[in-house]
Amino acid sequence: MQIITSVSEMQHYSDKIRINGNKIAVVPTMGYLHEGHLSLIRLAKQHCDVVITTIFVNPAQFSPEEDFEKYPRDLNRDISMCTSAGCDVVFAPDVAAMYNHNFLTFVSVDNISNKLEGTFRPSHFKGVTTVVAKLFNITKPHVAVFGQKDAQQTAVIKKMVKDLNFDIQIIVAPTVREPDGLALSSRNIYLTNGERKDASVLYKSLKLAEEEINNGENSVEIIKTKMIDLILSKPNFIIDYISFNDADTLEELGTIAGTPVLVSLAARIGKVRLIDNLVIKK
Repeated sequence: MQIITSVSEMQHYSDKIRINGNKIAVVPTMGYLHEGHLSLIRLAKQHCDVVITTIFVNPAQFSPEEDFEKYPRDLNRDISMCTSAGCDVVFAPDVAAMYNHNFLTFVSVDNISNKLEGTFRPSHFKGVTTVVAKLFNITKPHVAVFGQKDAQQTAVIKKMVKDLNFDIQIIVAPTVREPDGLALSSRNIYLTNGERKDASVLYKSLKLAEEEINNGENSVEIIKTKMIDLILSKPNFIIDYISFNDADTLEELGTIAGTPVLVSLAARIGKVRLIDNLVIKK
């Protein structure tokens, strides 16, 4: 496996792969990898000849009060995990390589970036779409693989790819979970033992919504109230939002109809903010 840190070297490498007629898949990450990331690498390997995993903690998607400096980092550990998953190249640039001192250009996807996570993190998705566009231009993939856990992010990136005519197939992989249902996340390491045990209630609340919908309940407010009661039965939780949206357009729903529903939530326990979601097909 190769490790590349230079933008120009990465572009040159990808050019050679393409000239030789091989397909490239990219798996963008911020590092501190877990089994969820490794599942994306393995899935990418099924679709392409060469898999590039990018490891870059992107400052542009963090607001000043967020945890950019504290975000967990362990490049040597990540490289070892990438090797075990069958990755071919790790692209790990530093901030100076990605953002020059006079960087002025950003990519923004309106409307769907301004709800859900965008309500609580107003500049987040502008940072995400900008860095992903840059990584696409640097790694030159045919395919990019993302995880369903970041459902809004995948919707935003799909829209950017469509609107800007990127010739890239976007593959969305299922969320990887712990045995009790907690979605894998690099931030889970910050949970205390008690918080970790209680955090499984988030997935239980999503499954409660699924059960209610499958049993014929159409009122979003009724289902949401039951989810809130379940989550708040555990101490120290603060709910940022629970939202029911059309799974394709992210249009907010008041009533469950026939279209697939994205039920998503964000909640804080202690110092950790967790997100999760479930797509429910009636």
